[in-house]
Amino acid sequence: MGRYGAEHDAGKADRLDRLRNVEPDTARVLAVLVRASGARRLLEIGTSNGYSTLWLADAIRSVGGHMVSVEVDADRSTSAARNLDRAGLRELVELRVEDAAASLHKTPDAGWDMVFLDAERPAYSSYWPELVRVLRPGGLLAVDNVISHAAELEEFRSLIRSEEHVSEALIPTGAGLLLVVRDDPSTG
Repeated sequence: MGRYGAEHDAGKADRLDRLRNVEPDTARVLAVLVRASGARRLLEIGTSNGYSTLWLADAIRSVGGHMVSVEVDADRSTSAARNLDRAGLRELVELRVEDAAASLHKTPDAGWDMVFLDAERPAYSSYWPELVRVLRPGGLLAVDNVISHAAELEEFRSLIRSEEHVSEALIPTGAGLLLVVRDDPSTG
């Protein structure tokens, strides 16, 4: 499916027509992070056709967890459902067709062990207060495209740097994967 996504996107001039899947090495890192952290409650913002969802769902299965993946485009969510069905992972993923801001707003405080953010970058800064709120202490936020779209994410990165209750690191894999951990006051 990784090759399919790259080939599909190469023929699309408008970026909104592209699948915009994560690179395979980024997908592998995400899966390792789920397994290493034992994240059992995972939120993915930006399903597309489900390429990253497959990697995350397989990792979630190994730790006995469940995930929700949010996508605003119903056709893409349907495509993701078909891909998850073919992979035998559908029962691990609740697919939602809704705006990410609405999904975050509905989430209780500390509701997620891990959030993977790979959606419309201009909205990230408005998501920031909710992202911090919905991550459990010690929880992980992973953000894709931080190197490839650095200029678009300057304000978002500034918000992260100004937040005293998080730690961050940039992994130069794929398009750049930013990892942000919400500090756990019980361990400090």
